[in-house]
Amino acid sequence: MGDIIAIANQKGGVGKTTTAVNLSACLAAAGRRVLLVDLDPQGNATSGLGIDKNAVTHSLYDALVDDVPLRDIIAPTLMENLGIVPSNKQLAGANVELVEMEEREHRLRRSLHEIKESYDYIFVDCPPSLGLITLNGLVAATGVMIPLQCEYYALEGLSELLQTIKLVRDGLNPALQLHGVLLTMYQHTNLSEQVVADVRTHLGEKVYETVIPRNVTLSEAPSFGKPIIFYDLKSAGARAYLALAREMVSRA
Repeated sequence: MGDIIAIANQKGGVGKTTTAVNLSACLAAAGRRVLLVDLDPQGNATSGLGIDKNAVTHSLYDALVDDVPLRDIIAPTLMENLGIVPSNKQLAGANVELVEMEEREHRLRRSLHEIKESYDYIFVDCPPSLGLITLNGLVAATGVMIPLQCEYYALEGLSELLQTIKLVRDGLNPALQLHGVLLTMYQHTNLSEQVVADVRTHLGEKVYETVIPRNVTLSEAPSFGKPIIFYDLKSAGARAYLALAREMVSRA
């Protein structure tokens, strides 16, 4: 049984879903058994793997609200070793419906408990908020990966998110740890260099060595429903996520 890693940041547009989709695909290509859980009502991870999010019979909503087993929800993808728990806009209603449920923060954790031994890695793509749905992801996880855009304002939210992780660890999930900070959308500018230096100074080994560059093909691939390694294997984005997958395996 491997890690359950929540990919989270309360700021949108920092590369959470891009990382969830492409890291999952790269690890699956390396022979690891991977499950991606789409915890975002926007369903971008679902469509990013070529699945029509509006046509799925069951989604994560059914697991969280109606206790449908995840085994009955997991959808196959282009890759034999990669499955996804799909999501769509229906999941937005779970924020309201979960409020009245017992152990509302533990619903995802309970669902994953039944299947986690079948996978080497389970990634949870969290929405850009710190609501009840994201809280389910943090309670279910053993580690948190924080994609951090290489810009000044990105640093402001990092301390807030680290504090949230601490609160969840202290109150709901003692096993939760910071798996690492992933620097994304890097450009060869003084600002990017300064952000990288500042984050590495403050967090040291908790920052992944791999840095994800700003890359056009990473933005194009989702519109074709393909991970970057299927869309343009020779691109800088593909090379970066393959390097991140290797780093993840070496850390295990």
